[in-house]
Amino acid sequence: MVRAYTRKDYIRKIPGSRIVQYDMGNLSGEFPLTVSLALKDKAQLSHNALEAARIATNRYMQRKSGRMGYHLKIRVYPHHIVRENPMATGAGADRVQDGMRKAFGKPVSSVAMVNANQRVLTIKTNKKYFNDAKEALRRAAMKFPVSCRVIIDEGAELVK
Repeated sequence: MVRAYTRKDYIRKIPGSRIVQYDMGNLSGEFPLTVSLALKDKAQLSHNALEAARIATNRYMQRKSGRMGYHLKIRVYPHHIVRENPMATGAGADRVQDGMRKAFGKPVSSVAMVNANQRVLTIKTNKKYFNDAKEALRRAAMKFPVSCRVIIDEGAELVK
């Protein structure tokens, strides 16, 4: 993976992160079961993908277990700033365009650099909502560009 481009002191016009919240649901509740979504390979997850996964997971868990039946946490932060070399289009663009000459690029978005087997989302809940938590994480995994797996962190003996 590429070295992270994160020195915000030197970068102008960084697009803001779209992630609204990192902790949702019942933040102070004690839940015996913890289920996480981990990536199978290294990947870069954009702030848009993380927000889409957060919305899908939160909405599903809220519908199934109510507001107080779970605690959802996003465990990665998009630090790495992605650059893109904008290409000119339209008539006469070939005379204006430099191609790959001085192609450093402008900041377009931010991504979280995630390693293999690193947990991205975690849901704490009760045994009653275990299957709902698994389904919510499965829906979140569809928003990411890499295959994921669901891991039971705590309370595996409750769901055997």
